[in-house]
Order: sequence, then C-alpha cells, then structure tokens
Amino acid sequence: MPAIILANPQMGENIGAAARSMLNFGLTDLRLVNPRDGWPNERALATSAGAFEIMPQPKIFNNLADAISDLHYTFATTARRRDMVKPTFTPESAMLECHKRTAENQNIGIIFGAERTGLLNDEISQAQAIISIPSNPDFFSLNLGQAVLLMAYEWMRAGADKAIESCKLDHGDSFPANQGEVHGFINRLEKDLDERRFFRSDDLRATMQRNIQNIFTRSDISDQELRTLHGILSALRGNKSNK
Repeated sequence: MPAIILANPQMGENIGAAARSMLNFGLTDLRLVNPRDGWPNERALATSAGAFEIMPQPKIFNNLADAISDLHYTFATTARRRDMVKPTFTPESAMLECHKRTAENQNIGIIFGAERTGLLNDEISQAQAIISIPSNPDFFSLNLGQAVLLMAYEWMRAGADKAIESCKLDHGDSFPANQGEVHGFINRLEKDLDERRFFRSDDLRATMQRNIQNIFTRSDISDQELRTLHGILSALRGNKSNK
C-alpha cells in the first residue's frame, strides 16, 4: 500500500485529519517532512479520533529526499499547471497505477504539500508523476485532510474494483531502483558536472539542476540501468570502479 508523505505540514489538526482519513481506508504508512509544530503534536492526536493509537507512529524526516529514499515510484499532488514534463494522473487512474505497481512489489508514495503553498517545484521534481485533482478552476484549494481522504478512498475503491489491467513493465532480472539510489546517482552526476563547470550561470543553476532531476525521476529506471550509468560516469572520469 502507498505511503502518504506530508511535506512541511503546518497545522497539527490537518496531520490528525490525514491520519484519520488514511486509517478509514486501510493506509497506515504516514511520513512527515519537517512538520512546523514538531512531533508529537497534541492537536494532531486529538483530531485523529484515535487513529494514532492503532496505526504505526509517523516517521519524521528533515527533507523530502530522505522521506522517499526507499520508494520506487512517487506521485506529487498539485492543482496548478507546472512547467515540467511528467506523467499526469487523475486520482482514480493514479490509484490503479498504485495497485499495479504494489502488485509488482514496488514501494509507492503520494506526496502532499504544505497548506499555504502546496508542493514547491523542487519538491515536485523529485516525484515520478503528478496527480491532478479535477476541481473548480476558480477555487481549487483543497484542505490537506480532504485531499488525503480523496486519495485514500480512491486507493480502496481501485482495489475493490480489481481493475488492474494496464501493461506490466518487464524488468527481467533487475528491479526498479529506489529513489535513494536514483538521487545518489543524480548527486554524483551534478558533482561531476560542477567540477567541469557545466553550471556556468548562477541564475540558471537551479533550473538546470531541476531539469536534470526530472530526466531521471520521470523514468522507470532499473537498478541495473543505474549501475550502467554509474559505469558511464566512471569511464568518463577514467576510473575503473563503477561507483
């Protein structure tokens, strides 16, 4: 089942509402990235209606990269159009994709942004796909707890429908790389590019790094393919080691 990741949540009440919504529909893996008011949070516990007494305690992380490092595929939820080329799903189609991938023993995550800002571009760039919730274009802001409720409901409904007929990607003897491994390669690539003065303009550096990250997070890269990429970098540097 997918992990629910709340990036920089601000209000304990929304964390509690998210946990309650998760448990209503059978989800229990809650991850909090830099919660503003810290953890544990009394307001979150009160709003959860006892959910935290039943489900495992949330995992706390300082940054999003650490929170998704063990996941193979993540969805970023956003209502706004972004200047990024990524697969875009509706809540229904995203949860069908979730079921398909969990059936292949992949670890999946759904990322939600802070109440005031939503997900930032740098956060979205770390995900493999986007979930866009159809809503009123003149009033598209959803409460964080409501957004989690919608996705949790679609997860349970997709499982009940058993409508998982999409094409399975055959990785052969390899397995999809998790995001910790992917980001480890990206960090190595950026370091090598930095040493060769690829990022010549400070004004464009952040955009170029985000574009590089999007290239590799958008694809279903396997662990074997990632080893090959490490080998390419090593060969270009004249190293014999593949890492």
